[in-house]
Amino acid sequence: MHVLILGGTTEARRLAELLAPTPDLTLTSSLAGRVTGPRLPPGEVRIGGFGGAEGLAAWLREHRVDVLVDATHPFAATISLHAARAAATAQVPLLALRRPGWTPVAGDDWHDVGSLAEAAALLPALGRRVFLTTGRLGLAAFAALDDLWFLVRSVDAAEPPHPARMEVLLDRGPFTLDGERELLRGHRIDVVVTKDSGGAATAPKLTAAREAGLPVVMVRRPPVPEGVPVAADPETAATWIGELLRPA
Repeated sequence: MHVLILGGTTEARRLAELLAPTPDLTLTSSLAGRVTGPRLPPGEVRIGGFGGAEGLAAWLREHRVDVLVDATHPFAATISLHAARAAATAQVPLLALRRPGWTPVAGDDWHDVGSLAEAAALLPALGRRVFLTTGRLGLAAFAALDDLWFLVRSVDAAEPPHPARMEVLLDRGPFTLDGERELLRGHRIDVVVTKDSGGAATAPKLTAAREAGLPVVMVRRPPVPEGVPVAADPETAATWIGELLRPA
């Protein structure tokens, strides 16, 4: 049997670790190749795209894939759509592995927006020193905000277009609450911008912002393609795959 995991997330790597000991199972993880020095999961690994939904469908057929798992980042909407179309074309079962999103609690001052462009439009009314944690690929949305100063945290270096007044902090989670508190204080941050990625690795910034009374601009995640079943954690995904493959 052959399982293809569209990965690049902590959950994808954990799922590969859970499936790797399965007898007679070929396990392939596909990484987009956008992050330098990714942490590789067990099993076979391929780097790079497939050439859209048609290319992915052809790959599924050629390599006799029995199950496809979309365990990409919650905001990787394009590859999720391609996965849904490819699975339908190749008639391969598809499961989406998505960590739950964050939920505000008492004391949070969250401003919900639907896109990075909406976040940029809202920022001038909320603060002047911005902690931007939406990743390096979306910086163009904030490039015209010359009156604001940005602290940008990402795994890899930022590329233009990006804000003119910007400091880049290259770092990879998980992050600690004490570290996030000090970061907000040391850089005199007065507003935080993030995507609703979910998970514990980067959640401490939300607690630190709540403690400091700072507003948080929260970008909603795109929905999973209609009709695709969702597992909230790798263990549930592994069980689903095991049940699906057991009759064979």
